[in-house]
Amino acid sequence: MTAIRTLCFAIAALSSYAALFYRLSQARRSWRDGAYRALIATLLLQCLTFTMGAVAMGGGSFLGVGNLAILIMHLAAVAFCVAAQIILLRWAATDEAAARGTRYWLITGIVLDVLLTALFFLADGPGRPTSDFDGTSRPLLLAYLLAFVVSQAVPCVTIYRQCGPYARMTDNASLRQALRMLSVAAVVLFLYCTARTVNILTAAAGVDIGAWKLASNVFSASGIVILSLALINSLWGPSVSRLTEWARSYRSYRALHPLWRDLYEASPDIALEPPGSSVSDLNYRLHRRVVEIRDGWRDLRPYIDRETNAAGVAGEQPAGGANGEAGEELRQAFAEAAQIRQALQAKRTGIVPDHSKDAGDFDDRDTDNFVAEVAWLTQVAAAYSKLSKAS
Repeated sequence: MTAIRTLCFAIAALSSYAALFYRLSQARRSWRDGAYRALIATLLLQCLTFTMGAVAMGGGSFLGVGNLAILIMHLAAVAFCVAAQIILLRWAATDEAAARGTRYWLITGIVLDVLLTALFFLADGPGRPTSDFDGTSRPLLLAYLLAFVVSQAVPCVTIYRQCGPYARMTDNASLRQALRMLSVAAVVLFLYCTARTVNILTAAAGVDIGAWKLASNVFSASGIVILSLALINSLWGPSVSRLTEWARSYRSYRALHPLWRDLYEASPDIALEPPGSSVSDLNYRLHRRVVEIRDGWRDLRPYIDRETNAAGVAGEQPAGGANGEAGEELRQAFAEAAQIRQALQAKRTGIVPDHSKDAGDFDDRDTDNFVAEVAWLTQVAAAYSKLSKAS
């Protein structure tokens, strides 16, 4: 069990050092920025916290004082939480609000560290077995442990509550992603606080919960890794965003295929080049697919019956999908899909309907935004596939 706990501390420390070294590489151009200096201070405290955690796993004294590594770890953890709050304020609040909040958190951190130090020595922390810091019935040491957990849990709650609104307020995509990750880290670290409280109270009550004691270490390491990734978002965030955008485009490209295929079979001239399976230039191919679907749709206009609608296909729509604006879009998508199916059948048989739609536009669904165009055609393609499967 000690080996796993040490490994968790080591993982948290390594992720902290990796984030610190990356951010230090930006010192030359960013040092004058107060938010940057707060970030470096946070990462230094984060590194100290988990380095001391790994040292404490060795037991014995540090610098000649028993359990000093545990005390330093806890004091650094409090300071680390305060610094994380200050970073969040400097990222998202106005200068005045950030300054006011910074003063509040600095005072709170100093008070908590003084309280923990006093309780540690009053409880004879240097003379106690290391195992007592996992949980004990001794009142002063129990108060010390619970005060430490509270000092960690409260910042988790406040960070979580602040990150959501701040993420919605900012127009910076990278910052928004970092704030969302910070909120996830806050949740995971709050779970650490919960598990740590269970460990302390069960040990104080003389109850052995066995391997479940490790849950707090796993939550702690996981939360710190997520937090470290959030703090170096500028390193990996753009790459992940590009990958996410590629995956979204690929899903759209595949979703449009059934509709495009049937339109291409009816009007081969819509394709600028022979169809291929390569997605090496996905952005270009997705643009071509959208254009070709629209061209194929226009070729069908003489065969589209003005009176064909989505009647009779409502049963194919998801339950509860007919409410509000989204429900209206879904109804329109099914109506357009039904018209396309009817028109393709009419073109194959050469029968032109009496009320053909040989003029006009796309029923108020022409968009001037490519992303919106892809989203709309994807809905139509999905409805088309459902109708095809149902027939």
